[in-house]
Amino acid sequence: MGTLAARVTARDRRFPLRLGWAGLLLPGLIFLGIFFAWPIGKMISLSINDPSVGHNYSILTQSDLYVRSYITTFKIAAIVAATCLIIGYPYAYVMHKGGTKVATFLGVLVLIPFWCSLLVRSWAWTIWLQDTGIINNALKKIGLIDQPLPLIRNTLSITIGMVHVLLPYMVLSLYAGMRNIDPTLVRAARSLGASPWTAFRKVFLPLSRAGIYTGCLLVFVLSLGFYITPALLGGPGTTMISEVIADQVSRQADFGRGSSLAIVLLILTLVLVGLGARLARVDSDRVIEE
Repeated sequence: MGTLAARVTARDRRFPLRLGWAGLLLPGLIFLGIFFAWPIGKMISLSINDPSVGHNYSILTQSDLYVRSYITTFKIAAIVAATCLIIGYPYAYVMHKGGTKVATFLGVLVLIPFWCSLLVRSWAWTIWLQDTGIINNALKKIGLIDQPLPLIRNTLSITIGMVHVLLPYMVLSLYAGMRNIDPTLVRAARSLGASPWTAFRKVFLPLSRAGIYTGCLLVFVLSLGFYITPALLGGPGTTMISEVIADQVSRQADFGRGSSLAIVLLILTLVLVGLGARLARVDSDRVIEE
């Protein structure tokens, strides 16, 4: 009898723990179901049934507009990711090497853009880049140009605006990866006669590739869905797929075709994320083996 009572008591003690874990997961699952799974399911349904799957998806290959928009979107996303990496890596490296105070100060600076609206930041670049903007007027006054430079309504302006928004994501990803690097490895390379550049190139850079992959993948994926910045700074020749989807839904009220465009973008993004994650895992294993 005592043994049975002990088993019942032990089971009752474990049950609240299991219920507690389920209770912690339930709000998140409900949130994901309402705001993530249900909208995607609705888009899939519209792309198939409004008016038909053949009409919505076949038009993607029949019109050059959609193909060009996808190509432009992925091209600009790649340019933005590469630019953020070129700018962000030295910045994150200084944060890593500068100590706590320097890292805190530089971290606050890189987070300042988050305190301002995305719309305001993108609109501010039109004042700088337009033909009568600050940059062209300044260049005219000092006599470097006679005609305004084409700084807006092109890939350059979109890249500048998107880099301004997405650079913090790259910097923070790189810095998080650099913090996991054992500093004694670089010191050991220096003690064995390696120059600072050789120690960086042979030891520190390979070990920081995880942060590079994470930052590039994050910035690239976020760039694919940008709408406000390309709409304000871009032109007819730089139309991104998000602008096409918005036009299909808001102006033409063609929810089926807009949903099919979004589903294709989602599938392409998931494929690229999977390939990027696979590449990062394989490279990390190779670095560990070396």
